[in-house]
Amino acid sequence: MRMRTIAAAALLLGAATSAPRAEVAEVTIAQQFGVAFLPFMLMERDSLVEKHAKAAGIELKTNWQKVAGPSVINDGLLSGTVHFGAVGAPSLITLWSKTKGNVGVKGMAAMTSYPLYFVTRNPDLKSLKDLSDKDKIAVPSVKISTQALMLQMAAADLFGQGQYQKFDEFTVSLAHPDAMVALMNNTGGVNAHFATSPFYEQEMKLPGGRVLTTSYDILGGRASALVIITTSKFHDANPKVYKAFLAAEKEAIDTINKDKRAAARAYLEIANDRKSTLEEIFNVINDKDYAFTLSPEKVFKTAVFMGKVGTIKDPPASVWDMFFPDIQGIPGD
Repeated sequence: MRMRTIAAAALLLGAATSAPRAEVAEVTIAQQFGVAFLPFMLMERDSLVEKHAKAAGIELKTNWQKVAGPSVINDGLLSGTVHFGAVGAPSLITLWSKTKGNVGVKGMAAMTSYPLYFVTRNPDLKSLKDLSDKDKIAVPSVKISTQALMLQMAAADLFGQGQYQKFDEFTVSLAHPDAMVALMNNTGGVNAHFATSPFYEQEMKLPGGRVLTTSYDILGGRASALVIITTSKFHDANPKVYKAFLAAEKEAIDTINKDKRAAARAYLEIANDRKSTLEEIFNVINDKDYAFTLSPEKVFKTAVFMGKVGTIKDPPASVWDMFFPDIQGIPGD
């Protein structure tokens, strides 16, 4: 009798331990500032992640956090306090390289392709080659943001690969809204900002404000400025929540591309932007160089450069090494 009881208990224990674990009931998403994050804004406003999760049988709560730069998102993903984040390609590449074999950070999909504009008020600058210690360039995060990486790629082209960090000493970390204010007031000597829209458009109205170069000039074409990342640990443990988030992003992007004027109006309302006009924001997202898309663009080229200068070890063989298989099959490079 006792043996039968022990056997029954063992069977129950085995059933309990082999039963699938419930997926998370709450996720935290980190984002930065600007019209490039419009898909996230619509996802939050319209509760799109919750909608798709509910369709999969999950009641989900979302927490949306505004952060100044990618370093906060990177740290949050590694600690497990952030589940999804939108970052530049360099952050994805760095985390993918560093976390292989443990939490395994990868890209879910791209989100926004757009040029980054190097805006300066220094009349003596004719090209990036003229930068000196008289210049202070605002970027979201020194060394690791997309803007910082673009400056490294430009330095390598101008001075040789061994001098790729030449411009790093001229950069300072500032969130885009703070960078715009610093450029306006020459705060801390800031006379340049590697900017995104709509901050770039505002800065071009400043006396002496002009574009010296763009990320597209440096990369040789249209490129992903934002990709969405998460960990393999989260992806594998929460397949329904993951797919709900990806479906929500696709719905938001489809909504924007279907009616860009309505999307521009939504941005002004959600961001409480009183400095930009509807026509200005519409012109930004309707520009031929601007795209909301799931397809990664020029991410692999960036990874190859980072491998050459030793920023990452074991560069990827293709762009798809750095993305989860859920979107593989769409165009990407």
